Parts: sequence; structure tokens; C-alpha cells
Amino acid sequence: MGVISNRPGAVALFAMLTMSAAGSAFAQQQDAHDANIVVNGEQAPALVAGPEIKGVIAARNGNRIKVIAGDGSATVIAVNETTKIKAGGGLFGGNGGKYSADSLLNGLPVTVKTLQSDGGLVAGQITFKTNDLKTANMIRNGTSQRFDEQAAATEALRGRMGDIDKYNIKSTTNVFFDTGKATLSASARADLCATASAAEATNNALMLVVGYTDSVGSDDYNQQLSEKRAGSVINFLQQACHWKPYRMLTPTGMAKADPLASNDTPEGKAQNRRVSVNILVSKGLDGL
Repeated sequence: MGVISNRPGAVALFAMLTMSAAGSAFAQQQDAHDANIVVNGEQAPALVAGPEIKGVIAARNGNRIKVIAGDGSATVIAVNETTKIKAGGGLFGGNGGKYSADSLLNGLPVTVKTLQSDGGLVAGQITFKTNDLKTANMIRNGTSQRFDEQAAATEALRGRMGDIDKYNIKSTTNVFFDTGKATLSASARADLCATASAAEATNNALMLVVGYTDSVGSDDYNQQLSEKRAGSVINFLQQACHWKPYRMLTPTGMAKADPLASNDTPEGKAQNRRVSVNILVSKGLDGL
């Protein structure tokens, strides 16, 4: 049995030790039963809001999507597990569950709210219209309830196009651009939809879109500008004029090649700042 001294200093020390032990036991009991205790560590820095991107998904590579905007510019955006993917006006888009990244199909018009990260832009939220997703699915599957009558013909056309590289040009429509710009004018928009309507009435018609520039600027600059102009036209044809992506041949930019007129005059340069929309039918299918 231990002996406790009656000296004041010893009594005080014993009291402190007793209180410390009791406090430690109480803290352990509280830790064991309090599920609301939060341990704060160092938090990752919040991402800064980036630009809002509106356009059409043109390609996917792993967890990244490429979105082509209305002016033809391309933006690569990362998608991760925190990205909210919505349709229509509601979080679940009326489909009874959350959309996954698998819904982000090529040809789908989207609006992306982005965040800036060290590795580039990250999608915080992606929204699209339910009807646009249905259309993108139909295009991917190669069939559409609205086009049942032509579905079989379209599949046959695809199968026969692989080894046919010569076409009859049925018509060519040129739309023109301001210097250094890839934005479509009102008259260009009207011309493109008229061209799409005429092509729709042509059996087995495909479109080939080619962008051009005048001679002002470097070769690299003009190549990029011609591609942006072609992208702007394709975007409008698909979104506003409802031309199907599978009836579009791979677009290209030709920079200042193949001028329509001399680049020595302002009038000639204006003629060369263009995108040519060619309506083609394979020689093997023409007349079918």
C-alpha cells in the first residue's frame, strides 16, 4: 500500500495527475462515441472557374473530349468522376439516373462549365439536350426511327464507300469570310442551309467541306485559319441545317492553295477567303 505525503506540494501534484488521467479517459470515451468529430488536414486548393465552352463533341480520347465551338475553335477538356453530367433542365435529365461519361458521344452539342487546373481545363459540369443525345445515339448506331426508309440504303452506302475514291461533283457552294475571321455571316448561313436542302434531295449525296485563306499571314497561321473556317461550316451544317455527320467526308484546310482569284487585289483576296461546300456522289453510285 502506498503512502501519500501530507505535504502541500505532494497533495497538489497528486491532484493534477488525477485530473489529467480523468480528462484523458473522458477524451477517449468521447472519441469512441462522437461520430461528428472532424479532423482537419491540409486541403487541396480550390480550382478557379474557367471559360464556358459551347460546341459539339468532335473526338474523345480516354477521359478527355474535344469540343468544336461555333467559330471553329477546338478545346480539349478533361472529364473526371466529379464532373456533373446533366440533360435538359434537371440533374437527372428525366432518365431516372445520373448520366455517365459514356453519354458524351461524338456529334453531341454540349455546354461545358470548366475549371482551371495545372493540367488544363477540367469539366465541372456538362449539359446537353435529351433530344440531342437521342440523335447522337442514332447516328452512332447508324439507324434512326425518323429515317427508317433510308437506313438500309445508308448502311449499303457506307459499305461501298470504302474502296471508291472518285466522285462526281454535283454542285459547289462557296461562303466567304472577313480577314482573319472564321465567323459565318447571315448570308453564309442561309446559303449553307439551302445547300443542305438541295443535297438532301440528291440520292447518295455526300458533302466535302474545304477551307481556304488569302495570302496574308504565315503558312502555319493560314493552315490553322482554313481549318477553323471548315470547322465552323461543318458545325453549322450539322446543328442548324441538320446534315448528318455520317454523310460528311473528312474536312480539310488548304490554307492559301487553289485561289479562286488573284491575291494581288483586295477583291481577289476577298474571293479567296472562303469555304467550299462540295456535293459529291461516288461515280459507282451516281444514278442509283
